[in-house]
Amino acid sequence: MNAAMHPAERIRGAKSAKLHGKTIVLGVTGSIAAVETVKLARELIRHGADVHAVLSKSATAIVHPNALQFATGHDVDTELDGSMRYLQMCGKDGRADLLLIAPCTSNTISKVANGIDDTTVTTYAVNALGSGIPVLIAPAAHETMMDNPAVLENVRRLEALGVEFIEPKREESKAKLADLDAIVARVVRRLGPRDLLGKKVLVIAGSTVEPIDDIRVVSNRSSGATGVELARSAFEHGADVELWMGRHEVAVPSWIPMKAFDTTADLTGMVAEARADVCLVPAAISDFSPRKRKGKIPSREGALTLDLEPTPKVLAALRKAAKGTLVGFKAESGVTPAELKSKAMALLKEADLDLVVANDVAAVQREATEITIFDRKGRSVAFAGSKSLAAEQVWRAVLHGVPG
Repeated sequence: MNAAMHPAERIRGAKSAKLHGKTIVLGVTGSIAAVETVKLARELIRHGADVHAVLSKSATAIVHPNALQFATGHDVDTELDGSMRYLQMCGKDGRADLLLIAPCTSNTISKVANGIDDTTVTTYAVNALGSGIPVLIAPAAHETMMDNPAVLENVRRLEALGVEFIEPKREESKAKLADLDAIVARVVRRLGPRDLLGKKVLVIAGSTVEPIDDIRVVSNRSSGATGVELARSAFEHGADVELWMGRHEVAVPSWIPMKAFDTTADLTGMVAEARADVCLVPAAISDFSPRKRKGKIPSREGALTLDLEPTPKVLAALRKAAKGTLVGFKAESGVTPAELKSKAMALLKEADLDLVVANDVAAVQREATEITIFDRKGRSVAFAGSKSLAAEQVWRAVLHGVPG
């Protein structure tokens, strides 16, 4: 690696290539949340983006331009000059793929909505709107500012012009800047293929827990990570996503709507609500449930025998409720590829699935997995790698079919 390489280049694409080849102008206005923009710029770069920062005069009193120059590897615009960089970036045929204003004050929202151009950031915004470059705004202000009827009207006016807003976090009487993870996901969603736009997607993940008594449960091993990545990927492709989550070990992004379930019976009761164009079920659902005893079974009574009863078949119920594409998951252990295919195809036919994603749990790690996707004709495609890329592979199969 070139020792003279800028630090921004050393991290470019470190997390993904989702923003590879995309040029993003990051407009920073005078909110205290401007202190988060170094981290935001770096996170966008980690997904492959080329980021150029523009600071209003008020923003320079909060974060120094040198910090954004370090973060992005580019000179930072703090005032307009003869270079006309705002036209190079956001004019007709400009280089920018997106103008992201984060944080954006209520003042800047109102100025842009009314065509007022008196700061560097508003100059970029006025030109972006005039040239058709997408604009994404992440507000940050006191709640009273964001709830001002005039500001709300200006938000609606901008939305009518195609500007998208990233909902702020409402806490401590403030409309705080959204989590950086949420901002990055919205950027990816806006600049991605948008091939799930207008589609409703339901992902059912995690594991069920079946009570033995009021304290103890039996369950299946599942971190829920694959389900989270499937939901994240669907969101980034433009879908309207809902995640139903059982017991899990990974964090669920705050910007993905979630409903929780515990037992297989709980999940079965929710199936009637399953309305989706695509439903994916990586959940580890218990096939058997013990007959629950009241209280806590004393441990000093010696050996304990559990009588297990079969649980309802959730996939079969989902097939009746969800009329769209249904994708099941089949986890096995210590099987040959031929045995894995046989078991996967049996599940596909039994539950009338459109696709089944099968794997041997011996090949599953915390961050990585190995999967094989089968369709109704027995065609298959295999993948080994990160769970994030595995999720992309599943969506490729859903959208374009299994090759062969």
